[in-house]
Amino acid sequence: VTLLTDFGSAGPYPAQMRLALAALTDVILIEITHDVPRHDVRTGAYLLRAAATQAPSGTIHLAVVDPGVGTGRQALIVQSGGQYFVGPDNGLLMPAARQAGVPGAFVITDAALIRGIRSGTFHGRDLFAPAAALLARGTPPAALGVPAPDVVDLDLGRGDRAGRLLRGTVLYIDAFGNVVTNIPADLLPPLGRRIEVQSGRRRIRGMVRGMYGEAPRGTLMIVSGSDETVEIAVREGDAARRLALRAGARVTIRER
Repeated sequence: VTLLTDFGSAGPYPAQMRLALAALTDVILIEITHDVPRHDVRTGAYLLRAAATQAPSGTIHLAVVDPGVGTGRQALIVQSGGQYFVGPDNGLLMPAARQAGVPGAFVITDAALIRGIRSGTFHGRDLFAPAAALLARGTPPAALGVPAPDVVDLDLGRGDRAGRLLRGTVLYIDAFGNVVTNIPADLLPPLGRRIEVQSGRRRIRGMVRGMYGEAPRGTLMIVSGSDETVEIAVREGDAARRLALRAGARVTIRER
């Protein structure tokens, strides 16, 4: 069972979810992160998708970035490609589920699970963790809910090429200040090609590299990142800060 939330690593909430799972089933718990920016469903969806690409069949992903907790939003189990995704119906689960296979979504309606909700503000502990535990014990999703008539989807987009321009959106900025975009890596210009990255009024020149260590220290580069998308980096520096970029920003890369 993987866990992803915006609860923050320092608070008690991740531990309470882990303990809820431990009380109900003996599973291997893998933390994706609990430091998704608060209420940032889009970043959470990207991180969940990135992790799910490495997950074996049978993995259950418990993901909670849930600004609408306690409202009428649906609680979902999504089955796709042998994996299961448990969390709120706000788009968080769908990019990962689509990447895994053909999603089939269920709205959680099991009476015992619903009765177990103790707090209108903590469905991660009271509803989603017990549902994930039941899945881990072999309960099929259809026994815990009914097919969802519709779900909230979220499209992370796909960057494109227009002549000598690559155009895309920032999906994520990692701890090194590397900028992960939604531009497919197969659109990269050849290694060694000079480029210019533009965001707003800022323009910085660099080069296409095969790896970080090929660039001189402090210089900008674009590389094929670990998720097979174009990544903007500065060797031993912070590309996001230099370009004043954040998640969701538009970015253009021009071949020179």
